[in-house]
Formats: sequence, structure tokens, C-alpha cells
Amino acid sequence: MKCVRWVSLAAAALLAACATPHARRTDVLFWNQPQREAAFRAMETHYASNVVRHGIAHPLPAGLPIQPHFVEGDTLDTYMAAHHVAGIMVLQDGRVRLERYGLGATPETRWTSFSVAKSFTSTLVGAALRDGSLHSLDDKVTRYIPELAAGAYRDVTVRQLLTMTSGVRWNEDYVDPRSDVAMMYEGARQPGVPLLVSYMAGLPREFAPGERWVYKTGETDLIGILVTRATGKTLAAYLSEKIWKPYGMASDALWLKDEVDGTEAGGSGVSATLADYARLGQFLLDGGIAAGKPVVAEGWIADATHKHADFGVPGRGYGYQWWTYDNGAFAGIGIFGQLLYVDPARHLVIAQLAAWPVATNDEQARARTAFVDAVIAGLDR
Repeated sequence: MKCVRWVSLAAAALLAACATPHARRTDVLFWNQPQREAAFRAMETHYASNVVRHGIAHPLPAGLPIQPHFVEGDTLDTYMAAHHVAGIMVLQDGRVRLERYGLGATPETRWTSFSVAKSFTSTLVGAALRDGSLHSLDDKVTRYIPELAAGAYRDVTVRQLLTMTSGVRWNEDYVDPRSDVAMMYEGARQPGVPLLVSYMAGLPREFAPGERWVYKTGETDLIGILVTRATGKTLAAYLSEKIWKPYGMASDALWLKDEVDGTEAGGSGVSATLADYARLGQFLLDGGIAAGKPVVAEGWIADATHKHADFGVPGRGYGYQWWTYDNGAFAGIGIFGQLLYVDPARHLVIAQLAAWPVATNDEQARARTAFVDAVIAGLDR
């Protein structure tokens, strides 16, 4: 059956037949629940991808088991069932204090990350700065992506991309099939230009650069392209070289790419095991050191994970592709329930994989926050 090139909410059932390497990359927003739970563990069967090669496993020894303490009388089992959770891992001081799987997932299951991948891409920016491949965060984006010079991105800096304060107009509505986030891989291809760049080049300006924060997945894809051009390496190869092999991830990961132009999606598309997501959090807690050598620019982790932009929620902020908390914690957060939460004060990492029935809403987000609170309460008891 030939796949359709677009899909409405009412046509989500067609996606089972269209789950081929020729499917539109943002069709994933409109899959139904069985399709999500099946596909999130096997994204490489739906889309083209690059392999992130692993190294010799960084050990995660067992620690004293904990039980999350929910205020509302929930249990870990009821929480996982209600919110379609595929995996939870809690590390403290580098030891596994909680590990649980659902939806048929196992320790070997690779699960997609969605926007948790943004934090991966941010970390690679820190590596490129240390290498000297990337000159400065105050460089204009057009230094690396000159195809944007004629449009609204001509005066935007790398730092403004990282903080999502470019001022370029964007619609990130996950249930609107005509939103920018649903349409950003559409349009006519230009020879030698990534399709994503062609789409972003046509967007209009809404605010002055640096004036206002607006969440834009397409801009993290631009950051990924920027890193690739600066380093001369794919995101998958660079991640493998800088972190996945030397730090000791235990399994290969995957990074989705455009099947025609080969561009990886810097804003989403990483698939990895639960333990390797947790290892990335531990890598950051360990100061960004792999194989005894610093990977990112000096001061990068502290700079990237503190508040650079305000989005109107007390106690929260946005750093360089990390969600920040005033208590010093930070998180990579992905739609449909993905989470990588790091609390340096508690030497704590929480990783969650899930297939929520919606991309995001307040009820699901509150439940995830309540789970993090329950883990911390369990640690403190």
C-alpha cells in the first residue's frame, strides 16, 4: 500500500499501513495508542536512522532499593499502568536504586526520546565548543547555515537558538496537522539544502531576537545541522566519539535522519535503552568526563543547565535545551512522557520512558511531576 503524505487526526488508523521508511517523520504525532506502544520501541523500522556505536559498559551497580512515596496514595504500579510507562530507572551516587519496566519493555529495549534528544544536541554543542569546531555561542547562525541569510534568522545567534529566543514565528501545536511542528519536513527540496533548512528559511519574524521565549523543535534541528557542519560529522558519529563510546554506554543507540538528505533531527529522534539514558544523566553529574578527559567546554554544564529564559512558570526556566529548576535540578523532557531528570544536590538521576495517550497536557505533566516528587520523598524517608 502506498503511504499517504499527510494525515489528519481522523486518519490515524491509516498509519499502521504507512509505517515504512517512506512515512512522514511527523506522522508519529498522530499514531493511535497501539501504534505508539509498538513503534516507540522500533522507530528504525519506520524511519531511516544512523547508529550511535557504544563502548565498554560503564557499570551501574545495585544500590539500596527505594519505593516512591506518593502523596495521593498512588503506587508505582498504578502510576505506570495509568500513564503507559515503559521504563523507570533511578540512580543515586551512580547506583541503581529503582528499575522497573512496563508495556513489554526489557533492559534491552531501545525507546524513542522525542525532545529529550534536544538535551543530547545541546551537549554536543558543548563538545564542539571545546573542540574549537564551533567558535562562539555569539556567532550568527548564518556562519554555519548560510542558506538562512535572506530570512528571519539572519541576525539570530547560536545562543538564541539554544535558548529558543530567536523571535521567529512558530506553532508547536502537536494536535494540529498544519502546525509548523507537523509540517517542518514538508515542501520542495532544493539541491544540497536540507529540507528542514528550506522550511525554516521561509518563516517570518514575530519578535526581535532575544526578546521572547517560544518553544520550537525546528530550531533544535537547526542546531543539529549546525553541529554537523561545524564538526564535519553526523550527530550519531559525533555522539559516539565524544560520549557513547568513551563514557561507556552499554548498547548502540539510533538517531533518526531524513532518508533523502541524511539530516538527523537534532530536536528528536534518539532511541536508546533506559540504562543508557540514565548513564547520560550520570555523565553530566560526573562533570562531563569520559575516559578521563573532559568532553564539553569548561563551565558548559553549569551554563547550559541554569535559567536563561523565562516561560512564566515560577521556579522554572529554560537553559540551553534543558528545562531548569530554581533548586539546581534540570531535565530533558519529551512528548508522550519521556524524561531525563538530574538533581546534582541529591546526586540523583531519574529516567522515564513512556507512551502517553496524548503528546502533552497539564494532567499528564502534573502526574509526571508527582512521580518525581514521590521518588524524592522515597529517598528522603
